[in-house]
Amino acid sequence: MFSLSTVIIVCLITLVAGGIAGYLLAGRGANPQRNSELEQRLTDTEDKLHSYQRDVTEHFAETAELVHNLTENYRAMHEHLVNSALKLTTPEISRQLLGNLKTSLPGNSDQEAQLHAEYVEAPRDWAPKRHGSKGTLSEDFGLSDTDAHPVVPEAPTEQTEKTS
Repeated sequence: MFSLSTVIIVCLITLVAGGIAGYLLAGRGANPQRNSELEQRLTDTEDKLHSYQRDVTEHFAETAELVHNLTENYRAMHEHLVNSALKLTTPEISRQLLGNLKTSLPGNSDQEAQLHAEYVEAPRDWAPKRHGSKGTLSEDFGLSDTDAHPVVPEAPTEQTEKTS
């Protein structure tokens, strides 16, 4: 049919022609002005993103500092009020005021521990339940005995296979 040399020459000519056509088409499609415009837009967008991230970081840092200052000011005000109450009132009224605040006089850590133990309870399961039944936080709540332990067919054993 065709000789091997003819096929190779046709392939080489086609390859060179395709390369030249691709180069010409790529040169016409590429617009250096458009590429520089796109690069500039990309750079601007990245700058805006970095600026936004910096603003967000500064916002949260300032917010954390303000909350910290607010907490410290509240603590200082509370200590001032307690100290003033201790200085300006009688000991009985001071104890009553501090008792209402669920605190104790300085040096009465045993009383404070007792108050704390009376008011602190373990979390409860508030689900309505009958005596002896499981609460809704139980892993098997609402499951019947058949649901809790599903029947799984046993794999055949050697004895079963021998009898079959």
